[in-house]
Amino acid sequence: MRVIGGFLKGKKIFYLKTENTRPLRDFVKESIFNVIYHSNLINISLENANVLDLYSGVGSFGIESISRGAKEITFVENEKEALNTLKRNIEYLKIENKSIIIPNKIIRFLDRLNTKKIFQIFFFDPPFAENYFINELKIIKKSNIYSKDHLVVVHRDKGSKDNFSEILNVLLTKTYGRSKIIFGNFNLSTL
Repeated sequence: MRVIGGFLKGKKIFYLKTENTRPLRDFVKESIFNVIYHSNLINISLENANVLDLYSGVGSFGIESISRGAKEITFVENEKEALNTLKRNIEYLKIENKSIIIPNKIIRFLDRLNTKKIFQIFFFDPPFAENYFINELKIIKKSNIYSKDHLVVVHRDKGSKDNFSEILNVLLTKTYGRSKIIFGNFNLSTL
């Protein structure tokens, strides 16, 4: 597993694969960034963006974002092995100055949310079998911690039937092998 683009291109990312975590495959990650950069439907710049990487695992998405010019990544991860590997990756790549690690469950992080910090990109990669992340999306939507131009990226199993209608304006859905990637922004008409 490696960083695909930017100033860290080619650098190794340590990973693990357990029942609770799975690495974001390189070709899926590359496809996500291709959509961010090249889709006419996406109106967001990664350059100098604040990124919230929820269920960050070993940090693959956030690390790639830093490498490609994001200002700062807030990683939220609770699983101990993934958290240790995430810390190892950040130290190994020397990106501590652009990384904030929240070693907590997402819901606890959201309960203590600093609403003064604004994010441009949100990445959700919950376990495929779980759907409680929908409530977390709702909390973030109500918290107003996103800029006018923002992007929400959700990684799900291709067979998932999640209902985003009252939360997100889905701009694009892509399927890559077992992965389904949903690109959208918060549906402000249903606040």
